[in-house]
Amino acid sequence: MTSIAIVIVTYNSADVLGGCLQSLPSEGVDITRVVVVDNNSRDDSVAIALAAADRLPIRSVQTGRNAGYAAAVNAGVATLAEEKYDAIWVMNPDTRLRPDTLRILADALREPRRGIVVPKILNLDGSLQPSLRRAPTVTRALAEAVVGARAGRIGKIGELITDPREYEKPCAAVWATGAAMLLAADMVREIGDWDESLLLYSEETEYALRAADHGWSLWYEPSAVVEHKGGESGTNPKLAALLVVNKVRLFRRRHNLPAASAYYAATLLGEGVRALRGRRTSRASVAALMHPMRQPTLGD
Repeated sequence: MTSIAIVIVTYNSADVLGGCLQSLPSEGVDITRVVVVDNNSRDDSVAIALAAADRLPIRSVQTGRNAGYAAAVNAGVATLAEEKYDAIWVMNPDTRLRPDTLRILADALREPRRGIVVPKILNLDGSLQPSLRRAPTVTRALAEAVVGARAGRIGKIGELITDPREYEKPCAAVWATGAAMLLAADMVREIGDWDESLLLYSEETEYALRAADHGWSLWYEPSAVVEHKGGESGTNPKLAALLVVNKVRLFRRRHNLPAASAYYAATLLGEGVRALRGRRTSRASVAALMHPMRQPTLGD
């Protein structure tokens, strides 16, 4: 039986954490530890986590600040140093598991050098939540700038895979949303911590790409299903700007100057067009891209 440690990152998550914890008991796996890492919530997130200790092996960790997703994941993994486990399940508190989800993912993780396995993600109404991505490229950034989210349905020119047919079969992917992913323990030990300089967005991208650099693959398993409420990056200007800025920052780190400049220009073009159409999130993104010293940061 596969032994799994779970890391949940919370930030003012009291309205969803209870349901998340209730969904954790799973068929066919041994949950050795559940670490709830709290980023200085002002609500009852910590109390809700501790109240579940009578039915789950809960450990609560408080970062003392809004440290971001990567830093919280690292803090959770660090507390597992003396634990024995085969894999780590990293999840958002606004996700819920089906009883067989972890078992299916654990079975898929047994393939040699398969380091990350991700489930199909559904919205709360049962509709598909696109979660798989292709490699970031200048061409894809330009395509998404010109035609928007529809690029995901035109061959392979979009980074975000939006065609529902692509989610019906198991497959390898370049990266996937970090809201729900199972990580092989050997991979975690080999490639090290998540990159804490990427606050809130692109940290899962960097982690998956770095895993691939070390010869570990990411696998999508659609028979494992997770429900996900989803965040505010589509409506909150500050969060949207963080998302866009971090995409550009990560691309710059991994490519030469001409490619990075072209990617920046394509991203700025896309956000600029949408800003002219009145989209508040794009106006914030343009401002952040054009004024690096005033780029958004996380605050409590």
